[in-house]
Amino acid sequence: MEGRDSSENIRKSLKKLLPGILDWYIIRQFLGTFLFSLVLILGIAVIFDFSEKIDDFIQKQAPTHAIIFDYYLNFIPYFATLFAPMFVFISVIFFTSRMAVNTEIIAILNGGMSFRRLMVPYLISAAFIAFCAFLLQNSLLPHANAARLDFEEKYYRSSDFRRVNVSSVHRQVYPNVYIYMEQYNRISQSGRNFSMEKFNDQGMLESKLTANMIRWDSTTGKWGAWWYYIRETDSLGERISSGRRIDTVLNVGPDDFTRSPEFVFTMTNSELLDYIQVLKAQGSDEIKLYLNEKHRRYSSPFAFFILTIIGVSLSSRKIKGGIGMQIGIGLVLTFSYILFMQFSSQFSLKGDLNPALAMWIPNIIYTFIAAGVYYTAPK
Repeated sequence: MEGRDSSENIRKSLKKLLPGILDWYIIRQFLGTFLFSLVLILGIAVIFDFSEKIDDFIQKQAPTHAIIFDYYLNFIPYFATLFAPMFVFISVIFFTSRMAVNTEIIAILNGGMSFRRLMVPYLISAAFIAFCAFLLQNSLLPHANAARLDFEEKYYRSSDFRRVNVSSVHRQVYPNVYIYMEQYNRISQSGRNFSMEKFNDQGMLESKLTANMIRWDSTTGKWGAWWYYIRETDSLGERISSGRRIDTVLNVGPDDFTRSPEFVFTMTNSELLDYIQVLKAQGSDEIKLYLNEKHRRYSSPFAFFILTIIGVSLSSRKIKGGIGMQIGIGLVLTFSYILFMQFSSQFSLKGDLNPALAMWIPNIIYTFIAAGVYYTAPK
């Protein structure tokens, strides 16, 4: 008898966890409002972007097919992923406020459903959107970004951005090994007035190679230094050598000297992790940018849950300002979150803030905000 009662209680508990009519209603409202706001804002963004760039498209004779399929078809997922947390927050605020104004929230709570249980369909919807955004960010979006950036370089960027010669190239290629070129030519894959300096752990110069020119040899996969001069120092004294040509094994390729910071957005997750290992082997300071992107991709999905909890907690009560006031508060919180993310990213790139901590600080802070507004929400 006791065993039957126990199994019956378990069955009832499991039944309570399964989505009911009210859950599906909230999920439909959530996802429907999210898709509607996404399509609306994306349409406005495309119109404004096109009006801004149409002169450049005409001047550079961009084909209509390329504008539609190479640029805007890839611009839409980039913009949608970038501002998806804001769209989620606005969607939650909008339809939950409307439910509160129509006293639906009061009726639900008076019907015996707890506020915690009310959060379940919201979190299910947020989990679905976060999962889709994560897959999009790590698989489809990098390829879309590559096509979009390639189009911008051909038909939108200024000639300075696409210049053949790159001046004053500084780069760390190994730990304590630095190279410099006065000018690098993208077409000939060669650099002028090249130097490579190697320091010991105490910061003392061990060797320096200078050459009139360095050129990439595609057959051997090495850089050749022409008309070189090498000066080496150690405990035994100083040694000097020179010659017409010498091969140098640098842990960089021709494209590494001309990549823009946006290159990080064109890499899938596996490519990003592999490239981080290469930068670690080089000891390059550029690794901060790629570590930021790595941790951002894992931290950003949590923003959907945090902003959903804040949105439901704020909009589930009636206030004098109505829906407009709640949407205004929501926009302020969302933009402050995005702004905070940008600030912490810059502190990591320009300062000593750990990239993982920089990308997770906004989530940590707004988790406390979410907890505060959740416990003050009407139960």
